[in-house]
Amino acid sequence: MLIDTYGRVATDLRVSLTDRCNLRCTYCMPEEGLSWLAKPDLLTDDEIVRLIDIAVRTLGIEEVRFTGGEPLLRPGLVGIVERVAALAPRPRMSLTTNGIGLVRTATALKAAGLDRVNVSLDTLRPDVFKTLTRRDRHQDVLDGLAAAREAGLTPVKVNSVLMPGLNDDEAPDLLAWAIEHDYELRFIEQMPLDAQHGWKREGMVTAGDILASLRTRFDLAPEGADARGSAPAERWLVDGGPHRVGVIASVTRPFCAACDRTRLTADGQIRTCLFATEETDLRAALRSGAPDEEIARVWKLAMWGKKAGAGLDDPSFVQPDRPMSAIGG
Repeated sequence: MLIDTYGRVATDLRVSLTDRCNLRCTYCMPEEGLSWLAKPDLLTDDEIVRLIDIAVRTLGIEEVRFTGGEPLLRPGLVGIVERVAALAPRPRMSLTTNGIGLVRTATALKAAGLDRVNVSLDTLRPDVFKTLTRRDRHQDVLDGLAAAREAGLTPVKVNSVLMPGLNDDEAPDLLAWAIEHDYELRFIEQMPLDAQHGWKREGMVTAGDILASLRTRFDLAPEGADARGSAPAERWLVDGGPHRVGVIASVTRPFCAACDRTRLTADGQIRTCLFATEETDLRAALRSGAPDEEIARVWKLAMWGKKAGAGLDDPSFVQPDRPMSAIGG
């Protein structure tokens, strides 16, 4: 069991498969990209599957989310999913993606055992998409979403970040579109995880701003804490249901007290939080020949030291050196 000193138990493992991405979102990385991890530094497919096996067999992990960078850029992704689906106990599996590669991979991922996907899409306007991502791939994302739905990777969740002066007026339109296409929309407050360290609290689009905008067109009824559990998103029934919309208010309404996540980076580091400034190296243990029991012990020790919260409300908060693309969402 992965338990910390505050009594929280991690049952949800986020696995970053690569730090690379085929978009250049302004809230994540600079236009020229980053210094990518060298291939020898990345965990191999066998190492990833072994660590997930240890996590689900001995540490109580019940759900695995594959992230990046952009996980669809990982050549062995379908094989990894297939091997994880064969583990006992079998974890629930999902994937967070920008959607660009889903047209060619959605059916194979479903056949391999993937349960569902989260797709990032911040705007319905192709020109705004190009400004935000620095790439002209809007239609590819829309096509990828449709392919995921048709393949049965449901519920298909859409993650949207609203940016002042760019797409902050689109919340109602995004929700109407998501309802029309039977996607579950979740808005995410912009977090201080950009490589340029340009994030500023003042001026950010908050959960309160988003809900106020949505209520100009929709009636929202909160599902409540019991329905939410440890999920990061607060959810509302839209116009009486059955459709829902979620808001992940990591900055203004932090949910650290209910956190049940542990994170594995693409180069084999354990992170107890997206905003952690410390990491624990499992890759070195793997490559030195450590048995599963020793790796589990190191992992448990790392989680035992998890902090009470992310500390975003602390004036002395220091943004992590790694951008979101290298940590996994």
